[in-house]
Amino acid sequence: MEKKKNLRLFGAPWYITLACVAVIYLGAALGVLKGSLPHVIALMLAIGIPLYEIGERIPIWNTHIGGGILLAFLGTATYVHFNLIPENLLEGIDAFMGDQDFLTFFIIVLITGSVLSLDRKILVRSFVGYLPAILGGVLGAAVLGVAIGLVFGIAPGRIITHYVLPIMGGGNGGGAVPLSEIYEGVTGDKAVNYYNFAIIILTIGNIYAIISAALLNGLGKQKPTWTGDRSTLIRGSEISGEEEKEKTVLPEIKEIGAGFLVALASYVVGTIFGNYLLPTIFGFPIHRLAYMIIFVVILAGLGVIPEEVRMGAKRFQSFFTKVFLVVIMVGVGIDLDLDELFATLTSVENIVIPLFVVVGAIVGSAVVGWLVGFYPIDTAVTAGLCMANRGGSGDLAVLGAADRMGLMAYAQLSSRLGGAIVLIIASISFSFLLL
Repeated sequence: MEKKKNLRLFGAPWYITLACVAVIYLGAALGVLKGSLPHVIALMLAIGIPLYEIGERIPIWNTHIGGGILLAFLGTATYVHFNLIPENLLEGIDAFMGDQDFLTFFIIVLITGSVLSLDRKILVRSFVGYLPAILGGVLGAAVLGVAIGLVFGIAPGRIITHYVLPIMGGGNGGGAVPLSEIYEGVTGDKAVNYYNFAIIILTIGNIYAIISAALLNGLGKQKPTWTGDRSTLIRGSEISGEEEKEKTVLPEIKEIGAGFLVALASYVVGTIFGNYLLPTIFGFPIHRLAYMIIFVVILAGLGVIPEEVRMGAKRFQSFFTKVFLVVIMVGVGIDLDLDELFATLTSVENIVIPLFVVVGAIVGSAVVGWLVGFYPIDTAVTAGLCMANRGGSGDLAVLGAADRMGLMAYAQLSSRLGGAIVLIIASISFSFLLL
């Protein structure tokens, strides 16, 4: 008779995982945990693992709302709200995510693995059709946003400039901040007056985007013909899927290391172009991650990276996704200010209008994506919701909720190149709609 399997949490028997979490909590309570890297990662895992495992087991929540990933995100924000995390450890987590930039480190690993694992022909076709899908999402967001704005008696111009552009603008550093600077340059009003409103609206839009991603994942399970293999967008391209390649070529440890080296070198190339050789195009800044994506796409398209190294990069990506995604959700959850969010929710229009903007982004990108040969759900997640979230951290939260981390390269194109497109639109819109 086969023995009943023991409950496993985070890959280990439940008693081992809970014992590790308890020890870490004890260390935090005794004040022996400091802001060092090992202590910070230990605490983030101890916070995220219980929330994740609980979220994966709550009926309805685990299948339709967002599961463990969303609960880890919102639960961490709740811990911060009620001051349950020591201040010195909060500062350590902020430094880990910000000063040490683990968020970018995580993203470059995902970009390299997801791009290099794709078939070359599929890769080229998908990136060629992606820009129209982004524009379709922006147009859909504008149409539905203006439509609901008229119901509240708000002028279309204000809906575009104060709701659509902040939500679709690529987050805070790449969106709200430069949008505020453009606003001040065009109108003469102080940038802070625009920024204070824009950051609140894009935060609400980010929450809607994450929840919508989880709902789209549930829809994909109900409508499997609307979604693909979670690593590419083109309909009918699963024959070159990552799982088949990993079974054919199983990389050794050194080849995984080689894939990691390619990821880091590609990021350096992106930094050289973004910070030194070509930081702007037609006066608009191009992010180093956007250049990195272009470079990795060129490497994959030319076929200069051996298959075993490409699969090494993919295996390293898989490790990071499975182990560190919980850490990332804790890190981005700390940045969610619940006081700020609750204060904004006192205004009905600030609740409803961002919802329609996000829905418009979903519909617009999905329709255009279908027309260019993409799966509508995967296109809505990347070209739609990853435009409507809070930049890099938002991409991780959206893709995590949608269970589509293999689409990180597309998500970053939305946040980086798509965000640059929104800044161009903003420079025109502020001139015509606010003056």
